Amino acid sequence: MKKYLFICIFFLAFNLSSNEVTFVDVKELNDSSIEVSYKLDKVSFVRSYALKEPSRIVLEIEDSNIKSLKTRSFNFPIKQIRAAQNKNTTKLVIDLYEYVDWEKPVQEKTSEGIFLKLKLKRNRKNLKNTRDIVVAIDAGHGGRDPGAVGSNNVLEKDITLLIAKELERTLRDVDGYSPKMIRVGDELIDLNERYLSSRRMGADIFISIHADGFRLSSVKGASVYIWSEKASSIAAENLSKKELASKIGKIAIDDFDEDKAREDFPNIYKLKIEGSKRLGNEILSELRKDPYTKLHKKNIEFADFRVLKSFDTPSVLIESGFMTNPDDAERLKGKPGRRMIARSIFLGLHNYFKNQPVADSVFEKDSKHVMYEIQKGDVLSEIAVRFGLSVETIEIENQLENKSIYPGQIIRLKI
Repeated sequence: MKKYLFICIFFLAFNLSSNEVTFVDVKELNDSSIEVSYKLDKVSFVRSYALKEPSRIVLEIEDSNIKSLKTRSFNFPIKQIRAAQNKNTTKLVIDLYEYVDWEKPVQEKTSEGIFLKLKLKRNRKNLKNTRDIVVAIDAGHGGRDPGAVGSNNVLEKDITLLIAKELERTLRDVDGYSPKMIRVGDELIDLNERYLSSRRMGADIFISIHADGFRLSSVKGASVYIWSEKASSIAAENLSKKELASKIGKIAIDDFDEDKAREDFPNIYKLKIEGSKRLGNEILSELRKDPYTKLHKKNIEFADFRVLKSFDTPSVLIESGFMTNPDDAERLKGKPGRRMIARSIFLGLHNYFKNQPVADSVFEKDSKHVMYEIQKGDVLSEIAVRFGLSVETIEIENQLENKSIYPGQIIRLKI
């Protein structure tokens, strides 16, 4: 019996390590978009990009093999779907009749395996294949883990979720960004699952939002952290130990091994760390401009925060203040204070993409402006605060003097 179980486990491990790719389907969804899906044995490192002349979208899946190299023909806008195998990399190519809007592929875990799904949609205005930048937003703590408790009995888990939702709203209503929330409500999510779900979402960057706590109530201010095995200060080391003491579940056999990937792809990992530094510095620069937020640390800090461990996705953790400091707690309790933190994060990440353009994004050539869609209840004064502009600047840019704004209206913001 033991021998039989050993053989079963051996073959299960072998099959998962081989990671076979199987074509599943092409179907039209209710929103008129087209979904191309494949089945994988486990969550994978997937590169995705678009090409011109002729139009096509390419997916490269590392450490995998394709079950069939058969070329399949389809109807407009997909001309055909083909595959190729280069050593241990599977290349999937979607040939198109025209340029489309497309989304980075997501990987969905199911009881039947991992489904790799790519969505695309016709857009006759396109001069190239275009996609949104995917931003994973992680609101720290949640559920039975309250995080730090403020002097006004406000919980860190509630503050982080409110800031995350504020950031999500800004990104959602700006053309070119696609925010993805790691947690959407008051739920406990394992530390591993936070960054693992970010990979499955196809995130371009990962933002984790927290609010610190300390035994001395006089300690205050915001900080920005990136990942490192070695902490940059005693405070950072203590935070690392506190996080590691939190509940951490085991990584499933069909999930992605970030630790191994750092060893297998050292050059990509190096680029991730460099990107994290640039992203962190941009956010820190915006926090310095916030008249209501004081900085606890003037430079980026380094700590072994597990949520930042993705080997290829630039990742930062923002400590928005100290819940144990009365001033910080009061600032974060109020909507204006939380909005300013969210604004600094948004402007910081947008500045990052100005200097680090994402191919195929709407900001690839023009990142000095964003197009914002007016929402129900919006007023120009709040939009101005959200984007760090004056009402007058917005009115002049959009010729809105003495004119009303309305939901669905698109305005141009120079940031």
